[in-house]
Amino acid sequence: MVDGLLDRVAGRFARVETRRRFAGLLRGMLAELPRKNCWTIAEHAGDTAPDGMQHLLNRAVWDTDGVAADLRRFVVEHLGEPGAVLVTDETGDLKKGCHTVGVQRQYTGTAGRIENAQIAVYLSYAARGGHTMIDRELYLPRSWTDDPGRCAAAGVPAEVEFATKPALAGAMITRAVSAGVPARWVAGDEVYGADPTLRAQIETLGLGYVLAIGCDRRVPTHGGPMRPDRIAAALPAHCWQRYSAGAGAKGPRIYDWALVTLTAADGSGHRWLLLRRHPGHGELAYYRCYSPHPVPLRELVRVAGARWTIEESFQVGKGLTGLDEHQVRRWISWRRWTLVAMLAHALLTVLAATERAQHPAPSGLIALTCNEIARLLNRLVIEPARRLADPLAWTDWRRRHQHRARSSHYKRRPET
Repeated sequence: MVDGLLDRVAGRFARVETRRRFAGLLRGMLAELPRKNCWTIAEHAGDTAPDGMQHLLNRAVWDTDGVAADLRRFVVEHLGEPGAVLVTDETGDLKKGCHTVGVQRQYTGTAGRIENAQIAVYLSYAARGGHTMIDRELYLPRSWTDDPGRCAAAGVPAEVEFATKPALAGAMITRAVSAGVPARWVAGDEVYGADPTLRAQIETLGLGYVLAIGCDRRVPTHGGPMRPDRIAAALPAHCWQRYSAGAGAKGPRIYDWALVTLTAADGSGHRWLLLRRHPGHGELAYYRCYSPHPVPLRELVRVAGARWTIEESFQVGKGLTGLDEHQVRRWISWRRWTLVAMLAHALLTVLAATERAQHPAPSGLIALTCNEIARLLNRLVIEPARRLADPLAWTDWRRRHQHRARSSHYKRRPET
């Protein structure tokens, strides 16, 4: 299937050399390397220096957006279903310095605090067969978009303007719908549920949504605007029903759920406040929901549970395919690196889904996971086929690079 995916994107490259380098990059993303960057992947691919991989990401001519479209089609072809959920969320990569595109001191859930970080919004496709990322957009803070010179130095196109995270999510959802990606729902956390523009955009696209909101966000009820926590406190016991929101690492995610009908200014569609309560300690969560057609509570619970799949995709993407290990500073390099990492993740997801469908796990074994698929792929396909680089050539290259770095540092130090 690796070769089939490479054949699918082959027409996006005008030169055979670029296409071969891209294949080496994709296989490197799938490889069991302790660290994935242009140096380690180039050595794995059989190159004698990282210059070719760096050129592929930064200056080589190939259709990046076309490969992104191929990624969407690949996922839809193998996982697509009408009831799928488009899940949006952001993740951060900790960075040093101030020159990497989009970096600034900002809050990131990766660290759980304010750090010097680069943040991107991703769109994931969650279906019964599996879930994987299909799009991404880099969040550029105003400290970047208000400084044209800084953006130009990082290769940011002049037409790129400041956009909030919900706006970036809306652009990706619109792109997916325009491309014919089959889906019925959108799910997201409080960052996206609090944005009325995004909610209206999703409704215009004909999709439903289950978006988390904070307890202080007032929702329109027949008795007037009310806080969700006040509504939850007033509900009698018989309003709560116990359902699983999907399988977790330690078993089904069992919660108590309640549904309250909301009003709409234009009277279109069906709107609810979905409430979730932990059966043990009683912690509450709240969701604004919309559907063009009536749906049962169990369906809304399913969509709410699908939001966690993107966290699993981040974990696998960062752990197996180098999603967060890029050492690039420029706009186009970041877009290309993350795209190849998503392609590698999608390949693992599709292989696992296909194997589960065609060969169900026998008694006593769990189904093949992306981690096991990656191990098998390396042992049976990638490692036997790859050409080893000359170790001496890489030793010379590293020593030469370290000599240049040391000489540069020494020149900067004042003479004593």
